[in-house]
Amino acid sequence: MEPTHASAAFDGKAFVRTLTSSPGVYRMIDAGGELLYVGKARDLKKRVGSYFLKPRLEPRIMAMISQIARVETTLTRTEGEALILEAQLIKSLKPRYNIMLRDDKSYPYIFLATGEDVPKMVFHRGAMSGKGRYFGPYPSSFAVRESLNLMQKLFQVRQCEDSYFKNRTRPCLQYQIKRCSAPCVGLVQPDDYAASVRHAAMFLEGKSTAVIDEMVARMETASGALEFERAAALRDQIATLKQIQARHYVHGASADMDVLACRIANGMACVSVLYFRNGISLGSRDYFPKLPLDASEADVMAAFIAQYYLERPVPEELIVSHLPEDAEILADALAQQVAHKVEIKGAVRAERARFLELAVKNAGAALAARLASHQTMRERFESLRELLELDEVPQRIECFDISHTMGEATVASCVVYGPDGPEKSQYRRFNITGIEPGDDYAAMHQALERRYKRLTAGEGVLPDILLIDGGKGQVAQALAVLNDLGVTCVQVIGVAKGPERRAGHETLILGDSGRSLWPGPDSPASHLIQSVRDEAHRFAITGHRQRREKAREKSSLEEIEGVGAKRRSALLKHFGGLGGIARAGVEELMGVKGVSRDLAERIYARFHG
Repeated sequence: MEPTHASAAFDGKAFVRTLTSSPGVYRMIDAGGELLYVGKARDLKKRVGSYFLKPRLEPRIMAMISQIARVETTLTRTEGEALILEAQLIKSLKPRYNIMLRDDKSYPYIFLATGEDVPKMVFHRGAMSGKGRYFGPYPSSFAVRESLNLMQKLFQVRQCEDSYFKNRTRPCLQYQIKRCSAPCVGLVQPDDYAASVRHAAMFLEGKSTAVIDEMVARMETASGALEFERAAALRDQIATLKQIQARHYVHGASADMDVLACRIANGMACVSVLYFRNGISLGSRDYFPKLPLDASEADVMAAFIAQYYLERPVPEELIVSHLPEDAEILADALAQQVAHKVEIKGAVRAERARFLELAVKNAGAALAARLASHQTMRERFESLRELLELDEVPQRIECFDISHTMGEATVASCVVYGPDGPEKSQYRRFNITGIEPGDDYAAMHQALERRYKRLTAGEGVLPDILLIDGGKGQVAQALAVLNDLGVTCVQVIGVAKGPERRAGHETLILGDSGRSLWPGPDSPASHLIQSVRDEAHRFAITGHRQRREKAREKSSLEEIEGVGAKRRSALLKHFGGLGGIARAGVEELMGVKGVSRDLAERIYARFHG
């Protein structure tokens, strides 16, 4: 790394003379230490020099260069390594001027838990630490659940939780509707169940023809042994499998292929991806990368591919609407990650061209919908400005709400909205303690104090408008907190429920003057306030329920003599939660390490009176 320290005026020409012609990554940083831009280069001297040696540059580039205080470089062995490092740095450091994929959600998989005596097949999202096989990733939860539904119809592999499975004494409804073979109560032979599990895995691997061939052989064997009922069941299963195979197989799709299309309009970009695995369509998903000014569709496509596939399995083919400039280098870099050939294609024909056309239409429609949504949100913010007679459109709204059950497990929520909609990464929850149960005023006071102490200390941004779900009493709490902290630039507004709690008929109480406003149900400003207030309510209730259930689960076991932290943990892990413990018998409880018969009887008595 070769850092150049900040100076009054960064001398880019002098810095370029110190660089080599090796491939690598460069980082542009401003005087405050904020990262402006990350780029990669085949020739660092030539690429970085293009910013400082050219006589004329685009206005966006000039604006960025004017802020540079230092440039840091990292040399790499190849341009492909530089490309991967660039993508890693953009994802982790989030530079202001880069195209950036804003999708940090983990992707869903189908998990086949092979480490159990009776394997299960379930929805999975998160770390892949369990013993078994993971199929995916899938573009959405819907795609996973649809595939699991097929698995139930075809192979009747269990999908229930272990705690539920271990405590069954008779078949559940899934057996009655022929979605499970009831291995929990021994209604299927272990060898037959193992064959079903193996066939389900083969089907997810795209080997449905091989599955059918095996089933046909088993049907013929059963028929030859005069097991006509078994042969008939296999015949019906084969027929169903062939129907599903015909319905879900996509003609013209390769085994593994993604089709990507990009559209840009009004300063916003959308990348739509169609997923094909094992010749079967898994559906599509739309992404909206953060877009700097003047970026082209090819620029967005290159940045998206590098960042999106950085930590995900890469299919053999990527069909794209706009071919990146460094498509071959990008394909080679991805191939080294996954140990198989990767092709990035822009010119395609026949069925692939039809898939690409569909992806382009999807991207256009999704972008139009997002732009319309953003326009609606901005119109609502403008309406709120007019209603409150503000000089400028507010850029940040925070709303607080309190949730509890009879004073138990009180939680306060804070949600944040900007002109583009909710900013969920800014949401916060506060577990309220040390107050009289049910005292909403004290709860609101504590939440506001904890929130704005941090903000006044420089750990965030103060809002333009603070919404409080409540009337004059709650507004008074907010004003008291802000006055104590010396905050004078925040407009406090109470949202009091209307007659019969009807939505749209709320009264707004202005904290600075105490006067009331009734925007009415047809006001866009009222619609904005309702949506923010409802989101704060939802976020508070979710947090309260989680805290309440956690507290009840802990206290129920803590009240039993002889159940300490280790035994409590062992019981919850063994039975999968408090519900599994409550359903367990004495003998089953004794199966947990450290639980004697005497203790098992006390635990059983705690849940059964």
